[in-house]
Amino acid sequence: MPRSYAPEFRKKVLDLIEAGRPVKQVAEMLGISDQTIYNRRRQQLIDSGQVPGITSADAAELVAARRRIAELETELAIHRRAAELLDAVVPPKDGTRPSR
Repeated sequence: MPRSYAPEFRKKVLDLIEAGRPVKQVAEMLGISDQTIYNRRRQQLIDSGQVPGITSADAAELVAARRRIAELETELAIHRRAAELLDAVVPPKDGTRPSR
């Protein structure tokens, strides 16, 4: 799983790059991968609208939506299974009414 960095740390990295420091130097200085810096820079460009792509806010919303969908699907599966078990235990009522 990728390591997550604090927003302040990410901003510091991008500020150093924008100040003119080479990516390789910043990566070695901070002990992170240069690819991490390139990825974060690209995401910053997407978030600012300079490059097309999914913004960080949209990505977070998608993650939350997928998590909620998974919860609802699990809940639905539980309800369906409970209904199956109840049908096996309690026979359905006869559809006809007794005559008078």
